[in-house]
Amino acid sequence: MMAGSRFVIASLLMFALFALFERGEIPNLSEVKHSAIAGILFLSLGNGAVTWALQFLDTGITAMIISAQPLVLVLMMWFWDKIPINRKSIIGIILGILGIYLLVNQKEIVRNEMQELGIVIIFLCILVWGYASLYVTKVKMPKSLMLNSGIQMFIGGVLLIITSLLFEQQDFSWFGLRQSTWISMLYLIIFGSVFAFSSFNYLLKHVSPEKVSTSTYINPIVALILGYYFRDEIISNQSILASIILLTGVYFINANRHKKTSKI
Repeated sequence: MMAGSRFVIASLLMFALFALFERGEIPNLSEVKHSAIAGILFLSLGNGAVTWALQFLDTGITAMIISAQPLVLVLMMWFWDKIPINRKSIIGIILGILGIYLLVNQKEIVRNEMQELGIVIIFLCILVWGYASLYVTKVKMPKSLMLNSGIQMFIGGVLLIITSLLFEQQDFSWFGLRQSTWISMLYLIIFGSVFAFSSFNYLLKHVSPEKVSTSTYINPIVALILGYYFRDEIISNQSILASIILLTGVYFINANRHKKTSKI
């Protein structure tokens, strides 16, 4: 419910910004359809399922698993676009798989079946997000970045709210939320949605998909530190080793400065 509300509010801000500052070309039905599909894949399925899984998993571990996204993108681009994988990327894939194995193969981290399910859901989200990243590079999206991001967030957010109403217990009051929760929501609306998601959509149109995922260098480290500091989450020696190996693999994959038509 809160994830969906965040995206809907952010989308309304994007529509307002478009009306005030751009007033550009209105997208046709096909462009709106592609943008809506991207919103469902990115936000309803990808981000929404991660939000659900986070009730069972530590934030730091979740961010580390998601950092394997460049690895998945390289494999998807090889499978669907027939782009050959070069030696550096092969090394990166091997290191990434080893890092993920070391990360999730910890009894102190994965203690019950719901946490195991959460990890499976995270991996499925990576696949969905990867497919969506490739999808938006192959279809015609709205020319306006504000409208494109706004449509994606609106459709994705509305679907999340509907899902929440159907399957979640509505046993909380918006007026009863703590101040820290409202501050977090405001932060996610402004910086996590309006700025970050719009930047993400811009990069997908100007940079190859696996390059866009370079944020995976930073997100896991920040999440591990903040999770440990604010939530007393466990950072084991094996987690540190797994993080180093996994991020090294991501480095090897992203170190290839190439054009979209070259080898990965």
